[in-house]
Amino acid sequence: MNHIIKHRAEQLGYNFIPKAFLPEGKDEYYLRFQQNPANDYRPLTPEEIKILKANGNHSNNWNDILVRDGIDITLIEACTFYGHVRIGKLEPYFLEFSEVRFPVGLYHSMIVSCDIGNNVSISNVNFLSRYIIEDDVIIANVNEMSCTSHSKFGNGIIKEGEKENVRIWLELCNENGGRKVMPFDGMLAGDAWLWTKYRGDKQLMNAFKTFTESRFDNLHGYYGVVGQRTVIKNCRIIKDVKIGSDAYIKGANKLKNLTINSSPDAQSQIGEGCEMVNGIMGVGCRVFYGVKAVRFILAPFSQLKYGARLINSYLGENATVSCCEVLNSLIFPAHEQHHNNSFLCAALLMGQSNMAAGATIGSNHNSRGADGEIQAGRGFWPGLCVSLKHNSKFATFTMIAKGNYPAELNIPFPFSLVSNEEHTNSLVIMPAYWFLYNMYAILRNESKFAARDKRINKQQLLEFNALAPDSVNEILEAIELLKKFTGKAFYKAHKMIGSDVDYISKGEYLLEQNDPVIAKLTILGSDIENSKRPVRIIKVQEAYNAYKKMLQYYAGKEIIQYITQNNITSVTELTAHIPIETENNKWMNVGGQLIQQKALDQLLSNIREGKINSWDAVHHFYEEQAKLYPSQKLAHAVSVLLKVYEVDRQTLYNATFLKNVFADVLEIKEWITQGIYQSKEKDFKNKFKNMVYDTPEERESVLGTLSTNEFVVQQQEEMKAFRNTIEELIRNFK
Repeated sequence: MNHIIKHRAEQLGYNFIPKAFLPEGKDEYYLRFQQNPANDYRPLTPEEIKILKANGNHSNNWNDILVRDGIDITLIEACTFYGHVRIGKLEPYFLEFSEVRFPVGLYHSMIVSCDIGNNVSISNVNFLSRYIIEDDVIIANVNEMSCTSHSKFGNGIIKEGEKENVRIWLELCNENGGRKVMPFDGMLAGDAWLWTKYRGDKQLMNAFKTFTESRFDNLHGYYGVVGQRTVIKNCRIIKDVKIGSDAYIKGANKLKNLTINSSPDAQSQIGEGCEMVNGIMGVGCRVFYGVKAVRFILAPFSQLKYGARLINSYLGENATVSCCEVLNSLIFPAHEQHHNNSFLCAALLMGQSNMAAGATIGSNHNSRGADGEIQAGRGFWPGLCVSLKHNSKFATFTMIAKGNYPAELNIPFPFSLVSNEEHTNSLVIMPAYWFLYNMYAILRNESKFAARDKRINKQQLLEFNALAPDSVNEILEAIELLKKFTGKAFYKAHKMIGSDVDYISKGEYLLEQNDPVIAKLTILGSDIENSKRPVRIIKVQEAYNAYKKMLQYYAGKEIIQYITQNNITSVTELTAHIPIETENNKWMNVGGQLIQQKALDQLLSNIREGKINSWDAVHHFYEEQAKLYPSQKLAHAVSVLLKVYEVDRQTLYNATFLKNVFADVLEIKEWITQGIYQSKEKDFKNKFKNMVYDTPEERESVLGTLSTNEFVVQQQEEMKAFRNTIEELIRNFK
């Protein structure tokens, strides 16, 4: 039986805050008046009341209706008022937005204890309760728009007297809730990652909970807010929602317990048929066409479209999810997922990822419970109809070819192509695939991600370069694995017995010599797939050479970039800039920002000791690390350079050595530019791609030409500029 309570009609609009939670000496409006402290309202005059009644308006207490001077009282028609209502100046204008015009005023609406700003248009709102409506807002054709005294606006807090079980948690990365976090307005991807990662540290977990709760109070009585120039029309239910300025909400079915951030230069929009509950939207977000989102955070400038379902998930900045279903996932910035039949569950994707149609990432059917996880570094790209099992882990920029992968995977090779070869019942890995066969895509993605970064408040420095400390360190580790697996294959082929040290030594010798015997070996990987079938590593020599080239390129390019940006002209000047400490530190991807492990450890230690006691302080740490990143990256590049060229630090201070490095970088840059051209050229030379065009003119009208391809031309221009820079450095660097 529904529990319906009857109250006297004259009480409607009053007693918003339950008496048990009303502080002594305060009335039910004290928080409302803090939210809107304006005091330039006055009572209605008898003449104004008379006009209001004549226009079909009703109030249970006209004395509780206050207005501002300058109001045209005739612009209020057929409205019913309950409780304490304050109305701003209404003037005989109409407001036009998106080619629809709305007259200023209040029309055919029920308004309960609200503050209404200047020149607002409210029409056909069946129930508008406890909202502060700022100036120039349009609200039209809404069934219910209300706010409760215990509203939390999507934040993971509880109010005085509430039980813990009403708190909203986001169950990220794992369906069993073991990595759950309390959402809060302003939560960055780095915050969510820290909270999900260090679960075994109870002291940290308690600190993060305290940080979150300290951002808010537990008081009852806050009103919902609609910011200036926001437009809301043709919606059904809006409840416990705080909305920023300049937002546009049209045709939504249900919006409940939300913060919708929006601003004049970063407008957020929600479109037709959307249902969003228990969440937070960052500025500049777009949500359109039948989206269902429950327990979520949308970071600034992210998008949900075309029936997407986002549940118990964090979607990072500049990311797009369309059509598909995403559950229990933490997704770092620049993620793309556009297809209706893709599925992502219980995953940590560390940015710049792309999900193809039919991809099923995260199947728990090999577990006794829904407690598996997928973890993937930057640039994760599962192809068409890829099915993966929990638990699996992938290095940066792993591409996975179409297939049903029957067992858990641990792919340690960055920039690799992983294939399920059913006819041989083997897993096949091609390390360095992107460098060997798809240079166009990997370099184009870098510029694409940077161009799409529309963030205004860049609290975390996002790394979009494919070659960066995280991926470069993985390349270094992958090279050691290639040595080991090659040497082991050689030993096996010759029926010899050896240790890992022997394998690495032999493998290094063969690979450095480009020995033809490598092509005759069956090179197998170990600890990569949870199965007994073989894991074949192919194109090993080519991958080894490509990895080493890219290490040289990364190290040299970073040093060159630092030299040019800081106008350094000599070894002596450069020496002063290179940190004393240049060992290759471990780096962590913290929400898309790369941070040294030792700095992260110090952050966590400071949190435990109470030296850092708020999320704002954590965000300040991100900002300070961003300032240090260029010099830290230089130190990292130097450590890689010394390792790749097998020289000591003193050699670095030799101008002749550095000029040789510059020349090597130029040569590799030319190889990269040629690789970009050749990988795109295949699209124009492939006869199967060309068979749908009867004439070259038809093809060019559809595809354009290789010589005019925007990215190819851009890279060729960059190559010319880079060559000039290097040639000048070689001439003038002392």
